[in-house]
Amino acid sequence: MLQQRNTYRKKNMKLIYPLNVKNEFVFNSSPRDFTVEEIPLYEFTGEGEHLVLKVRKKEMTTWEMLDAISNHVGIRRRDMGYAGLKDKHAMTIQYISLPAKFEEKLEAFTHEKIKILESVRHNNKIRVGHLKGNRFSIRLKKVLGVQKDKLDSVLKWIKANGVPNYFGNQRFGTDGNNWVDGKKLIEGKLKIRDRKTKEFLMGAYQSYLFNGWLSKRMELNLLLEKFSEADTEQLLDLPEGSLKGTKAQPNFFKLVEGDVMMHYPYGRLFNVEDLEEEAKRFESKDIAPAGLLPGRRTKRSEGVAGMIEAPFAEEMNLNGARRYAWIQVTEIKKNYVEEKAHYELEFALPKGSYATNVLDVLRGTNSD
Repeated sequence: MLQQRNTYRKKNMKLIYPLNVKNEFVFNSSPRDFTVEEIPLYEFTGEGEHLVLKVRKKEMTTWEMLDAISNHVGIRRRDMGYAGLKDKHAMTIQYISLPAKFEEKLEAFTHEKIKILESVRHNNKIRVGHLKGNRFSIRLKKVLGVQKDKLDSVLKWIKANGVPNYFGNQRFGTDGNNWVDGKKLIEGKLKIRDRKTKEFLMGAYQSYLFNGWLSKRMELNLLLEKFSEADTEQLLDLPEGSLKGTKAQPNFFKLVEGDVMMHYPYGRLFNVEDLEEEAKRFESKDIAPAGLLPGRRTKRSEGVAGMIEAPFAEEMNLNGARRYAWIQVTEIKKNYVEEKAHYELEFALPKGSYATNVLDVLRGTNSD
């Protein structure tokens, strides 16, 4: 039993894959093979003191794109609005805003990596988080016939079940260790004056703890696929009877007593009291479990869920939050180009979610 337990416990591992299938394909994060488009939170009014631009960029960060436009019209970057940061290594389409009085200056704007697709007036500046989600277009290469069939099968599972909502590697910097400096800042072992840099690094540590908790919950899910509730309790050092009613739940992600749930795709938080009833609501996609970004003024898990969460709930002088642990993948479309062995895929995710989570499940591997 101990050997079986250790196969599920690998240091710093993101436990991902729920199915006993492995797929091989090539994915290049490049503008040719990866497109991201924002889905606005609301329709723009067509009138007001702000100008909303629909902008396409490639091979540059959102910050670099904002700098290029702000320098052209002669304003500070902070006077511009944006809903989210987009990947540098992709073709991305996003919405930004600036004071409408600069509309005439924009007519002369040209840039080899930026194209303004549309512009419309609006009453308000765009704020961070003002989007429903993102739509992704991805091209997978070297997908031979048998792999195509496997991808079709896993994609069908994803459509029915969803995927875990890990923070992507880009959250943790080029070397993957931004969270280390964030931890040092929180512990008072590192001093950085710039407020935004401090907040970013500490946020990376919150994200690291969230991923660690989610891996622990994925470990529980994977164990329950293979073992009884009693055996899983023993493997995870949980009290006897604490997982009663979990294995029979219809979802791959198993809820436990005291979990924090959130109405999906947005809504209020509450704790699980009736496991069977909440599991049915989760299956119908009405609610979803919400993991912890530790900090102040954050609703905590209770009971069994609280025991599992406790090692990742570090005290810190930051505002905390809850984040969906499990998300749905919608608007799925696929096309197989046999002569090129390309598998073209489109899907939409809620805001703040990463396409890499879908790719990891499709690939069938766990990632560091």
